[in-house]
Amino acid sequence: MSKFVADVGGTNIRLAQLENGTLCHIKKYLCSSYKTIGAVIGAYITEFPDVDFTAGCLGVACPVNGDVISMTNNDWQFSISQLQAELGLDWLGVINDFTAVAYAVTVLSNQQKEQVGQGHANDLDNIAVFGPGTGLGVKHLTHTSQGWLALDGEGGHVDFAPVDEVDIAIWKFLTDKLGHASAEEVLSGRGLVHIYQAIAKYKGLLAPLDEPADITERALDGSCALSVATLSQFCKILGSFAGNLALNLGTRGGVYVGGGIAPRFTNFIKQSDFRARFEAKGRFRDYVAGIPTFIITEPDHGLIGAMAYLNQNCKG
Repeated sequence: MSKFVADVGGTNIRLAQLENGTLCHIKKYLCSSYKTIGAVIGAYITEFPDVDFTAGCLGVACPVNGDVISMTNNDWQFSISQLQAELGLDWLGVINDFTAVAYAVTVLSNQQKEQVGQGHANDLDNIAVFGPGTGLGVKHLTHTSQGWLALDGEGGHVDFAPVDEVDIAIWKFLTDKLGHASAEEVLSGRGLVHIYQAIAKYKGLLAPLDEPADITERALDGSCALSVATLSQFCKILGSFAGNLALNLGTRGGVYVGGGIAPRFTNFIKQSDFRARFEAKGRFRDYVAGIPTFIITEPDHGLIGAMAYLNQNCKG
């Protein structure tokens, strides 16, 4: 008997088997090449005719609110119970892809994450996980008698809370442009562009770049002062937001940054004011100073999180 996990995005689906607590036989498929999710998982399973798959867990890039799952960025729709029957599985778990990221942090080794600043994580204490990418995913984890439990919410859409004068200029820029300034509008790919445009307006500069990757590239190679200022401010805001999450649930188990953006410039974050802003909580500075912050550097964290969820919840 064997188990599998999948990380299902809008463009690609990655699958892997579980073997002695580790991932193996990782394969990637193009979603558009298959009419249904059952077809692509079935194709993976048939590649291993000698393996008897009995359970699986899927991390999917869309809401998971019931039996019927509708993918956000492709046209797949499926019933969890029907897919389980189609694949002949005894157990099938389906979780949101960022829920998988959250469960991953409970099993990551020191080689799969990079600590930023001081602090020490307490085992089994609350954990916060967030990730700037296309949007801003946020999860908290708490430990129960049944194991880790991810707490649902929409923390990426809370109000953006400015701290310094540049933050205020960004807040005003977003309010004028969108009518509201949320955390996701600064801590995301488009958020980088918003910060870039806002600082340019604040300083009376031209803002010729409109792609997050271009801004990041020019910041990292030091070829554009405005891009450097943008990425530096992004890191400050990242730290402030991380500190707010630490306060929300007393996350003495740590605060983790995942997503598709931050791991690309871990060293820049470590040299920035990220940690200083994390700890800049007035009378509660000492409270957050002992809480560690980490950047998730493991590229397979989605699959690892699905594995952690499966191992905790599927006892067969």
